[in-house]
Amino acid sequence: MKKGSTIRIAILDLYEGHPNQGMRCLREIIKQWAVYSNSNVVFDEFEVRLNQEFPDLSYDMYISSGGPGSPMESEGQAWDTGYFTWLEQVEQWNNNPANPNKKFVFFICHSFQLVSRYYGIGDISKRKSTAFGVFPVHVTLEGQKDPVFAGLNDPFYVVDSRDWQVTLPDFNKLKMIGAEILCIEKYRPHVPYAQAIMGVRFNEYMVGTQFHPEADAEGMSMYLQTEEKKKTVVENYGFEKWQNMVEQLNDPEKIMYTYAHLLPNFFNEAARHLQQQLVVS
Repeated sequence: MKKGSTIRIAILDLYEGHPNQGMRCLREIIKQWAVYSNSNVVFDEFEVRLNQEFPDLSYDMYISSGGPGSPMESEGQAWDTGYFTWLEQVEQWNNNPANPNKKFVFFICHSFQLVSRYYGIGDISKRKSTAFGVFPVHVTLEGQKDPVFAGLNDPFYVVDSRDWQVTLPDFNKLKMIGAEILCIEKYRPHVPYAQAIMGVRFNEYMVGTQFHPEADAEGMSMYLQTEEKKKTVVENYGFEKWQNMVEQLNDPEKIMYTYAHLLPNFFNEAARHLQQQLVVS
């Protein structure tokens, strides 16, 4: 970035005050990227669901977090309405040719599901059981060409934690809005369930994943080893599954590889755009 330029990032916190590792991870990954890219970065946090706080359009990038609960039942609630008012304002800014410095947005898990509902790109339903752990995700042909997925393997490994899912893509709607599916859930021919859509580029400036690209080994390990979570995993999946999750967190080719690539790629893409605009101006 041009010397003296500052990149402003807004984090929309959708955790509704629930204990989580997501916000810590987002703070850490932004700080690490700022050092790695030698960028001047400031970021602010907005409590969306409890306080109905929303960022204005002075930010360069927006990260919308995961969160608890149903992405369907909040429709019509004040915070939900405010959230999509904010999103529409960002869309209007980006669609205006008079605004060369576009706003980049990344949606994570619950936010991804909300925006999938907004655009109507697929079926949103309650899972038969909670998806929780480290899982492989397959990259589509479109994902292989997308700069946010640069350097990722096929499959690559992600932290998944959700009770709801987006499945059964509406390809007509995707085509209509210019969206592309970037990655999908591991194919499981032995079970009669539809594959989840795990990543989508909604448009040139907005992308999202149904998993947690911000999750790091430290946070997940701490979370898995809490008495409550360990008990839940062991009761539902068995001790061997819990042990396998902990071991996979220490594999540098899995979670930490995704952590080191996906969101940093998003930041890099947005920063390149900002740099180009600075050069032009």
